[in-house]
Amino acid sequence: MLQADFAISFERQPEVVSGRERETCVKRLAKKTKGDSINAEMSVTAVVKLTREVEAIAIPAGVPHTLSEGAEVFISQELGGTFTVHAGGALYRIEGKDADALGREPVLDHAAGSGGAAALEDEAVWGALKQCFDPEIPVNIVDLGLVYDMGKRRLPTGKYKVFVKMTLTAPGCGMGEVIANDARQKLLTIDQVDDAVVELVWDPPWHQSMITEQGRKALSME
Repeated sequence: MLQADFAISFERQPEVVSGRERETCVKRLAKKTKGDSINAEMSVTAVVKLTREVEAIAIPAGVPHTLSEGAEVFISQELGGTFTVHAGGALYRIEGKDADALGREPVLDHAAGSGGAAALEDEAVWGALKQCFDPEIPVNIVDLGLVYDMGKRRLPTGKYKVFVKMTLTAPGCGMGEVIANDARQKLLTIDQVDDAVVELVWDPPWHQSMITEQGRKALSME
């Protein structure tokens, strides 16, 4: 059984979040405060023209989409090494490696920690997961309450395999596999991690009450 280093109380079993409730939640959570202590990176807003054709992912459908060179896009979120942009009345996610299309320096993943044979501390795992964000909400997936469980197992090589169970704010969101893969890739940047499995689960359903105290303070929900 996976062991988590923090507990979430599920005494209250909330109903599945409806589309309207998610929309209301997103609007409320999108309010950013000055001095956000959750993320080292600041969300930005800017209008730019793409310098080249770039592959993006439509939000919330989660399907690939090509944005044309010269297209005008509005950057609404820049967190965790990815960009959320508005273009042609729709919302898209652009990976950090394609940041040059936005006139920015490409964002490269950097290994966290040092020494593959060293013990893997829980803090390193949670720190990597805190670099992953819902593209519509400027809070990392840990403080948003999306990560239900985390565990790790040492491999014969001396490195580790990490197991994560996480959910989404709405079960019908097409971005699930994209966010889960982002979390996996962030975990693989840790020197001591050789493999990572991120599983999407739906029980119990996510609710705003699962947001951590730090997340609620950052979003002015208290």
